[in-house]
Amino acid sequence: MTIERARAWHLLTVLVCAASLVLQFYLSAANKNTQVSPFTVGTRIGNFFCFFTIQSNLIVLAVAIALVLVPDRRGAWWPVALLDALLCITVTCLVDVVVLRPQQHLGGWSNVADLGLHVVTPILLVVGWLLFGPRPRLAWATLGWSTVYPLAWVAFTLIRGHVVNWYPYPFIDVSTHGYARVTLNVAMVAVLLLALGAVFVWLDRRLPRAPVQP
Repeated sequence: MTIERARAWHLLTVLVCAASLVLQFYLSAANKNTQVSPFTVGTRIGNFFCFFTIQSNLIVLAVAIALVLVPDRRGAWWPVALLDALLCITVTCLVDVVVLRPQQHLGGWSNVADLGLHVVTPILLVVGWLLFGPRPRLAWATLGWSTVYPLAWVAFTLIRGHVVNWYPYPFIDVSTHGYARVTLNVAMVAVLLLALGAVFVWLDRRLPRAPVQP
């Protein structure tokens, strides 16, 4: 797969991811239904950026933009950024499809934004990496460093949730489930994340080098 084809695919990822983020931001900020979202506009915007989904998509957006500019990108911290994007957006997709989406009844533009953030963007990033890389980039040490951000997000979410009494997802809501159940839920997601990370590193070492010069 050539550099130019790789650049075109990454650009598509950028456009879909950015459009989904902008749409979801507008829907979150403009939500005036006090029964669904009883917060002020400022609080809703703050909560918006606390979702793992949003942060994962922002990481994907940054990585995809970097690949549009340099499809064969390298660098000291690039493998960690790349693996974080792959891991976080894949976990976002799987948790949403298996756990969260069955509990929701979305329609209209909310459903469009949700599908863009949780399904289409993850597929574009993972398929793009499988087709265009860049590879090889990942080492087993990369997997360890890639856990820093998810662990930091959990710590921040629990501390902030205790202070403001709001949690972005039901499975991490301590006020509803208690710390024991939330710890178990987080542990299950952590196992999933590590297993996926191992798969990505393994594939990176075995799939053909990509992209290639035309």
